[in-house]
Amino acid sequence: MHEREVRSLSGIPVLVALLAIGLAALWAVVVPGAQGGSTPVIVAGLLALAAAFVAAFGFYMVEPNQAAVLTLFGKYTGTDAQQGLRYANPFYSARKVSLRVRNFESGRLKVNELEGSPIEIAAVVVWQVVDPAQASFGVDDYESFVRTQSEAALRAMATSYPYDLDGETDGQISLRSHPAEISDHLKVQLDERLTRAGVDVLEARISHLAYAAEIAQAMLQRQQANAVVAARTRIVHGAVSMVEMALDQLRAKHVVELDEERRAQMVSNLLVVLCSDRATQPVVNAGSIHQ
Repeated sequence: MHEREVRSLSGIPVLVALLAIGLAALWAVVVPGAQGGSTPVIVAGLLALAAAFVAAFGFYMVEPNQAAVLTLFGKYTGTDAQQGLRYANPFYSARKVSLRVRNFESGRLKVNELEGSPIEIAAVVVWQVVDPAQASFGVDDYESFVRTQSEAALRAMATSYPYDLDGETDGQISLRSHPAEISDHLKVQLDERLTRAGVDVLEARISHLAYAAEIAQAMLQRQQANAVVAARTRIVHGAVSMVEMALDQLRAKHVVELDEERRAQMVSNLLVVLCSDRATQPVVNAGSIHQ
């Protein structure tokens, strides 16, 4: 069921008219009755009072960013989003639906990510009702539906990606290193689930992400080890480039001619100096080059 607009009247003119009819009917009942007037006038006044009373049930109020879903004896007749005091068929039932933008923050969910490690994850979802009729009749309680489906989508998304990537992996996405892509994926999943409730998801972002307490310490040590390996790899790569440049310049400028043994010794000494994590102590050779 999709929304369709229903026409309603401004409530102020109708209210004034009903008050006038009610006062006139009351006068027709009270004054002739006190003076012993004719019965038809009194009956007409009573009928007019009864009609005004029934007609008064047709008023309803629509606030800004709100819509009234109208039904007639259980049948959907339309949606009125015009603000202010409105008037329609007094037999209509009006159900108010808020069109305001709302926030929903899930609790911290404990799930297993793609590689099987338990993690804690939570998300903030910004949503808005765009189809009041669908929100009213498509599901029992659209607010509860949004909460339940948001948590289900978050769980499904968390199991589709690893928490983090080991090293640099092209084309892969992780929960920790690609927040924008993860948010887009979560929003798409939420849109698919919440369309049936007439809800549009404006934004969905991860608000909390961490390893579960039982493995947090072990995973921290793993991350530290990965960082050390990555740093050492870069240091070695730079050191090899510097040694190669030094040997090439010595050979090009004819500074010294080295045989294979001396060349290997020089490479070893340079790598120790460049790759060591502590300051090295130089040893000055006061003799010949072969001593």
